[in-house]
Amino acid sequence: MLDWFSKTEVDAHTTILAEPFVHDFVRANIWHLRGRDVDLLVDTGMGICPLAPQINTPAGKPLLVVATHIHLDHVGSLHEFPSRAGPRMSAAHFDSMDEAVTYAHMFHDLDGAVSKLPAPGWKAADYKIPPAPLTRTLDEGDLVDLGDRRFRVLHLPGHSPDSIALFDEADGLFFAGDAIYDAMLIDDLPDSDRPAYRRTMQRLLDLPIRIGHGGHGPSFDAKRMREIANGYLRRTDGIGA
Repeated sequence: MLDWFSKTEVDAHTTILAEPFVHDFVRANIWHLRGRDVDLLVDTGMGICPLAPQINTPAGKPLLVVATHIHLDHVGSLHEFPSRAGPRMSAAHFDSMDEAVTYAHMFHDLDGAVSKLPAPGWKAADYKIPPAPLTRTLDEGDLVDLGDRRFRVLHLPGHSPDSIALFDEADGLFFAGDAIYDAMLIDDLPDSDRPAYRRTMQRLLDLPIRIGHGGHGPSFDAKRMREIANGYLRRTDGIGA
């Protein structure tokens, strides 16, 4: 089997993983943050190849995996991990990973779904996401505590109704999921809500981040996040607030 994942050390505590052979439409960022008492994994990619062996967490140290929303490119390997957190709004759907909710069915016929086969005979038409019932549900205002840092949960709908993000209010570190990222923002899925997305962008204009790690694209600072948010607001002016 070819090496399915890329892995880059962002800083002393953070690693970004991705699936470079997956179509860029569903090639999501996977973030591993090493905390003092608990490690954090934000999103889990497509799940085409096992992700868990790629996550280097010391034996006995807890690893909390947070799904920022239930779309296929963020929950594919969620079932591989015992401690699974995600949005309360969509919690019931993690029990089944219904293709109508994850949009896994979109991958079956995606032209160029992968640029290299992960295994002989592999077919995108056979792609399925195993159920991964949440062991913890997250709401607006909840805290995710790693011992040396705590993240506030923000509910930021628009791309999807259940989109959440994690914000370290002390340090300014922001795991944004698909609420905002430095690439083409998707707001035309069946469960997208452009007026809600506009409200999310307006909220993010005032969020005092230091660095943002999104579900797609490169990381961004506060200035760039405001540019992305304002750009979206300009493009969608007149849709609603």
